[in-house]
Amino acid sequence: MNYLIGMDGGGTKTKCILTDINLNPLYETTGGPSNFLVIGIEKVSGTILHLISECTAHQNISSSDIESIILGTTGGGRRNDAEILESQIINDAHDKSIMIKKFRVESDARIALEGAFSGSAGSILIAGTGSIMFGKDEAGEIHRVGGFGRFIGDEGSGYRIGRIGLNAAARAFDGRARYTKIADLLDQEFSISSSEDLITEVYRNNFNIAAVAPLVFEAAESGDKIAQRILEDEANELLLHISAMKEKLKVQILKVSLIGSLLTTPNYFSYLFNEMVVRKFNDIQIKEAEHSPEYGAALMAKQLTFS
Repeated sequence: MNYLIGMDGGGTKTKCILTDINLNPLYETTGGPSNFLVIGIEKVSGTILHLISECTAHQNISSSDIESIILGTTGGGRRNDAEILESQIINDAHDKSIMIKKFRVESDARIALEGAFSGSAGSILIAGTGSIMFGKDEAGEIHRVGGFGRFIGDEGSGYRIGRIGLNAAARAFDGRARYTKIADLLDQEFSISSSEDLITEVYRNNFNIAAVAPLVFEAAESGDKIAQRILEDEANELLLHISAMKEKLKVQILKVSLIGSLLTTPNYFSYLFNEMVVRKFNDIQIKEAEHSPEYGAALMAKQLTFS
């Protein structure tokens, strides 16, 4: 019997699924983080090989029975970086007598797209710390909108909302704009109550800017007009992602699966975004993901097996 492995690598953990060649799940487990851009390729290699060994031990099979393995992780979409990680894992596997027939690193967004629509056409809109949209057309071509990072993009993300929220607080501290409840919440949550505090935290203490996004949500929910305007503007930016993707995929009805805490957990922003989608579009279907990203990785592993 032949097997496939799909992995979804994140900053805190790596989810792993073992399936048979027909994609029937047989075993699921979790390992350490696998964001190689943060913790390095050596640690990630150790995590991946440990997960492979755990899967084979659980099923009492040999690593040679595994036809293909796909790891989806942050940074995996940049081919040069992905190949460095692939080489490290393959070399380390050889040293440990673990046989790897086919192994490939993909982006975390790519495996999420495959899982969401079971390999069929559709799109995913991701809004967490960052933001990006991926789509797959009927011909199997992959399209991308956004994802330009925190310096020139990430519209509608936690980082962007947090940064604009901090800017609103800075303007309020100076008297350049109306006072906003965001400033009060910054004081309550992070003991930031002045321009000096804000500058110190952001530029000296490596302040987590995305952590301010929930404060903007809270301020908006309490009726703060500045916070509400910030969130409306950022939701509009995500609507632009959807419009652009629909043009790229050239479909009458665009299917969109939402991913990321900003859009998938109950909060002021997620409610606002969904309301605005309904108001603006009559040709968009928001759909729950059919499968997990790690299952999407296993699906891609099957494609790799027969490629």
